[in-house]
Parts: sequence; structure tokens; C-alpha cells
Amino acid sequence: MTYEQHLEQAGLTPHQAALYEAFIKRGAMPASRAAREANVPRTLAYSVLKQLKTMGLIDKKEDKGKVATFAAAHPLKLQERAEEAKKRSEGALTALSGALPDLLSAYNLSIGKPGVRFFEGMLGMKQVLDDSLTAKEPILSYGDLAAIHKYIPEVNATYVKERARRKIAKRGFAPDTPENRSFIDAYTGEFEKLTETKFIPCDQAPFKTIMQIYDNKVSYLTLGDDNLMGIIIEDPRIYQMHKTLFEHLWRITTA
Repeated sequence: MTYEQHLEQAGLTPHQAALYEAFIKRGAMPASRAAREANVPRTLAYSVLKQLKTMGLIDKKEDKGKVATFAAAHPLKLQERAEEAKKRSEGALTALSGALPDLLSAYNLSIGKPGVRFFEGMLGMKQVLDDSLTAKEPILSYGDLAAIHKYIPEVNATYVKERARRKIAKRGFAPDTPENRSFIDAYTGEFEKLTETKFIPCDQAPFKTIMQIYDNKVSYLTLGDDNLMGIIIEDPRIYQMHKTLFEHLWRITTA
């Protein structure tokens, strides 16, 4: 039975796998014999053995006046290496997930295309809201407060607390409903100081949506029992258009 395929799947190169398997099956031996057993060119075998020793997969024994011999380390070393590689991979994915949205946005902006990111589910709602916690200016928003409290109360409560902690101001519009007014009346403390809300007539059904404008971005959340979707668009022109419209509406709205 040959183990080379499994060893390669565990991360070894074909030559590394062949030599390691030779030591597993034949025991300790000099490099020249190992090269023959593994069918690896002798000149190449020395550098591969050095690699395996650095990886902790073989041990080298040198006695004065005798040819050095090599032997395989315990196969559990392979499991240790696989577990370490898994941890590194997970760490790399975590690091990349934190940087990837900004990398994508920067790339899209550099080629003149809006950076667009899509999110879904409760985790997606949190990611979209949390993105605005880096805002360097007051957040401008439109939001159906009753829908927020109905569909994402825990996510919003955490977001509100963090926004207050970071002292990020917000100006927003909400549909003029008794529920929304009662939510605004309940604002207290630092959060009340940081939040200014105006109401717009609500002649139709509440829109169950949140829109936020900040730092060259416009984000949207759609809320519902089975429809939690989020979008973040990063584009200075789209941002400026929505900001201009918001500021105009803010000036002419008194409620």
C-alpha cells in the first residue's frame, strides 16, 4: 500500500511524500539509500531531506566517523502540522474577511465602478449596520423604526450602544406613525443627544427599510420575517446625490 497520495493531500510535495514514506516503511537509512527507495534523484534528495527536517518530519542522526542516517518522525507530527495549517488558514480567512470589503471597494473605485456588497440574514444586518460605525461624519438616514424594533431588536440594540459609545451623531427621517414617535420619545441620555429625527407623512404602508448615508457610502437594509437583505454601495457620486437630496428634505421638513 502506498501513502503518497494521502501525504500529498496533507501538504507534502510529491518528492517529500515519497521520501517520508520510504522512511516509514524501511526505517532509518542514509540519504543515498533513501533516494533509491523513493525513486528520487540523489542530488535532489539532499535538499528535500533538509526540507523534511525543517518541517520536523524526519530526524537526522550523525555519529562521528559514520555516514549520517535519517528516520521518519512519528506520523502524529503530520496531524500536528495539518492542525497548525488549519489554524493558519482560518486566521488568514478571518484577516481577509476584514480587509476584503475595503479592498473590493478600493478596486472598484479605482476602475470607476461603484463598490457593491451584498449581505443576508441576521448576521448580514449586523455587518451592514456595523459598517457605519466607522463614519467620520454624522450619519444621515431614513428608517422605519417600528420595523427595526420588530425584526432586528437585538442587533439594533447592540448597534445603538456602540454608536453612543463612539459618539457618532445621526440625523434621520422616520414615517410619522404613533409607533415611531413613541420610539423617539423613549430616547434618553447620550443617545438622545446624538440623534435628531424628523417625521415624514406616512400615507401608505410603512416601508420596512433602513437607508444610511455616510463616508461616500449608501447602505440599505430590507426587513421582514423571511427577507433580511442588505446592500452597501460605495461611490462618491451616488453618495453625494443622496446626501444633497437628504439635506434639501431636511431643510424643508419641520415635523
